[in-house]
Amino acid sequence: MQELISRRAVRSYRGMVRIDGGTFLMGSAEFYPEERPVHAASVGGFWIDRHLVTVAEYRRFVHATGYVTLAERAPDPADYPDVAAEALVPGALVFRMPPEPVGLADWRQWWSFVPGADWRHPFGPHSTVDGREMHPVTQIAYADAMAYAAWVGKSLPTEAEWEYAARGGLEGAVFAWGDEFMPQDQRMANTWHGEFPWRYSPDFGGHHEPSTTPVCMYPPNGHGLYDMTGNVWEWTADYFTEDHSNALPGLSYASNGASHDGLPPEEALERYPRRVTKGGSHLCAPNYCLRYRPAARQGQTEDTATCHLGFRCVVRD
Repeated sequence: MQELISRRAVRSYRGMVRIDGGTFLMGSAEFYPEERPVHAASVGGFWIDRHLVTVAEYRRFVHATGYVTLAERAPDPADYPDVAAEALVPGALVFRMPPEPVGLADWRQWWSFVPGADWRHPFGPHSTVDGREMHPVTQIAYADAMAYAAWVGKSLPTEAEWEYAARGGLEGAVFAWGDEFMPQDQRMANTWHGEFPWRYSPDFGGHHEPSTTPVCMYPPNGHGLYDMTGNVWEWTADYFTEDHSNALPGLSYASNGASHDGLPPEEALERYPRRVTKGGSHLCAPNYCLRYRPAARQGQTEDTATCHLGFRCVVRD
């Protein structure tokens, strides 16, 4: 983490929501294997950002500190011994919608590494975030999110904290707003409508292609939190495990952020450790990735930066 980020570290609760601590049933037995088993988890009280960190907020951080994100740096060849040196250039992963139906077995048919893609140019060097200041910042790797959090005197949430907040007080509900995906035909989150990855039905906001939307565009959950599902995936502090089998019933998630899931499992000690990401994104669809739910979880390597991955922060009591 670059030294300049420590110069601010002034905590502010503005734009945050206070969540009382409590115990809840974490996970789901109804969808993907990595969400199982359902187990009791407890969290202490904490504050959480009302909305995702925006382009404007991240821009202020970069202007104040000079921080350079991972996507803007050339990778160290020592970290990628199996990659040709000429391919080790700054860039990130960008989604491209295929023009026709494709099979779902090979993600490379819609994802590609694009040199020059970064938080300022989320879709490649010719794209821009100008006019998208209130969209969530994307192309942010784990270290980039941690750097911002340290600068504002906050932290990344644990998986349990994030899921507890995302549920909005609805114990066991499928979605952050209840069990019905579109109550009264209202879209509740920025998710894929159509047939992923090649056919997209325009959103009510006028998007004719899949894209992020400004924060606070969709209704908040019961805690007044926006985009806890959909729009972009969100980094958490916990290492990823393939299931919840190490999270025993009654497990206590400490208020300081330490958790059983947060301890580095054996797989996390490998060269490319993975962290839990939560919430799904605008690229999640029922026919491919029905993960715009509080219980859903996915692992991302810490060096991953994509056009549908961002974050929000917490402050613990």
